[in-house]
Amino acid sequence: MSEISPTARALRALDILQARPGVTAAELARRLGVTERAARRYVAILREADIPVESTRGPHGGYTLGRGLRLPPLVFTATEALGLVMAALDSQHAVADPGDPVGSALGKILRVLPTNVARQAVAVRETARTVPERSPARPDPVVTSELVAAVAAQHRVRLGYRTAAGNERSFEVDPWSVVVRYGRWYLLCHSHHAAALRTLRVDRITRVDRLDATFEVPADLDPARELEANLATGWEYATHVVFDASFADVQPWIRPTLGTLSALPDGRCELVGSTSNPAAYAGEWLAGVPFGFTVVGGEELRSAVAAVAERLARAV
Repeated sequence: MSEISPTARALRALDILQARPGVTAAELARRLGVTERAARRYVAILREADIPVESTRGPHGGYTLGRGLRLPPLVFTATEALGLVMAALDSQHAVADPGDPVGSALGKILRVLPTNVARQAVAVRETARTVPERSPARPDPVVTSELVAAVAAQHRVRLGYRTAAGNERSFEVDPWSVVVRYGRWYLLCHSHHAAALRTLRVDRITRVDRLDATFEVPADLDPARELEANLATGWEYATHVVFDASFADVQPWIRPTLGTLSALPDGRCELVGSTSNPAAYAGEWLAGVPFGFTVVGGEELRSAVAAVAERLARAV
């Protein structure tokens, strides 16, 4: 679990002081999950922020907030609210779970914000989930905000997009949904250039221009399911791998984004999909599967696996 910042704990301490006037340092420490010395430090942070925290000594003493304290109302822009949700997702918290402390706090914040400000953040909060990822990529909050706004308004957009190879492209799409999976942000959309469903990495989108045309999202759309199915298809290079192990053994090691894993009659299993990055497919994903395998389709993937094997062989 991510480390909670001193500022976050100080704000939690303020919440406790509001709810329990006269709380002792020992009880405050217990509720914060810290030592009494640390609890006093968080009280000091509040005082440095000009929040009047009074203390009374003795067996019946404790901390109380000064009379007449009125905290200012929360004022966020839509981009700031969305950025808050994104930061919570990056910290691997269950942002839609009221049982999670960050999820609960985030829900309280979003409920008091104006509807037009909170709408985008609420949509992402309800559809996103976090999964640990070695190299998550954070998209630009302004770009993400513009995308979510276009999704909500069902407006067609023209996107500036940077491919994995660094090439600049432009796409005209109907943005159906912004979905977070495996530590990455994706746009599920209908591409007018390809006349097909496409999944684009939001961190690679450089510009969003809203167009006049509107669209209708399919009534039965399940964004998460469509994303899982689409991430493994439609890329430049086909992939077909047969593993020398059973489906049950291999399945825990395979992300849906790598392709479709199926059992074979001889007890082995095969993975069929596509990729835009054969080198990463071979070196980061296949190399981590602890079973023997054979690349039976995809010349680019076969070459990438051979390059990885040669590099590892030279190391010994």
